[in-house]
Amino acid sequence: MTEKSLIDKKFSDIEYNLKTIREEIAEAALKSGRRPEDIDFMAVTKTVDEIYINHAISCGINLIGENKVQEMLRKKPSLNLDGVKKNLIGHLQSNKASQIVGQVDMIESVDSLKIAKEIGKQSVKKGIVSDVLIEVNIGREESKTGFLPEAAEENIYEISEIEGIKVCGLMTIPPICEKNAELCKFFENIYNMYVDIRAKKIDNVYMQILSMGMSSDYTEAILCGSNHVRIGSKIFGPRIY
Repeated sequence: MTEKSLIDKKFSDIEYNLKTIREEIAEAALKSGRRPEDIDFMAVTKTVDEIYINHAISCGINLIGENKVQEMLRKKPSLNLDGVKKNLIGHLQSNKASQIVGQVDMIESVDSLKIAKEIGKQSVKKGIVSDVLIEVNIGREESKTGFLPEAAEENIYEISEIEGIKVCGLMTIPPICEKNAELCKFFENIYNMYVDIRAKKIDNVYMQILSMGMSSDYTEAILCGSNHVRIGSKIFGPRIY
């Protein structure tokens, strides 16, 4: 196949995948008593070339997520970002905060008090307020970052008082589960935490977003209360590292 035919094939695959995903999101949203438009559909663009990201944007994607600061900054000038929100979804190191604050619409992965303070400090320097999500390590996995469930609320109170930050909700990635019931239990636990914290009406904590669900489990996540799903490989195909 020529390079052009390979690109055309990938474009066609992306279009088909987006149509399928939107149908599945809509079905899950309706089953959970919500409207399809109540669910944020993020395209995760880690390792994806700009040509394919732009094609997804031309097909109606209006929210993209990158895992790494350098990759986001490198790709950004080549992307057609009018009307498109850009979120950082991967672990953020303190020494990279100054580079990404102000460059994205939201940092979804605030996993420590230290990084929250650094985001706040850099935001104040730039005269902005950064929207953030608090990452919860719902499965208590040593391989994952995030606040442990029992520590999340206490840290949210502290983070809410940091100048330059607005807490918009929670984010989580559950452990890999063999059984659907086990997976849904993790999702339900974080949903209950989200609802409980929202009910407390903490100053500067808005709890508008519950970010959970990826390519392999987004329908289950929506059924369990997620309103923000992060889908990469199911749109663009397997990642090429």
